[in-house]
Amino acid sequence: MALRIHHIVLDCVDASRVATFWSEVLGRDVLPDASADAAFIGAGEAGEPGWLFFSVPEPKTAKNRMHVDFESADRDAEVERLLALGATRVADHDEWDTRWTVLQDPEGNEFCVSQRPAGD
Repeated sequence: MALRIHHIVLDCVDASRVATFWSEVLGRDVLPDASADAAFIGAGEAGEPGWLFFSVPEPKTAKNRMHVDFESADRDAEVERLLALGATRVADHDEWDTRWTVLQDPEGNEFCVSQRPAGD
């Protein structure tokens, strides 16, 4: 039996704030049963996993050991949209025939946006 991703989970100091940011990033609503300790974005139409946000007392202090990579046909435009939503640019890379930007959400969780190769 193969595994499939069920949820992407982020620990955060302010679950509501971080869930609202990711709701805008993903274009999906935060479900109304959110509490002060947790928030949830439901699964996407194309089978994308749901996202859970849990409040924890300690802030993030080091680089993520695992992160989410996104792909866009127009990386520059997507990065600008994400910056306007509250993301922070960490670095731009151009290696291994791929261009990507490392960003952080409002609590410092890293994620990447890469440029989809032409013709894909």
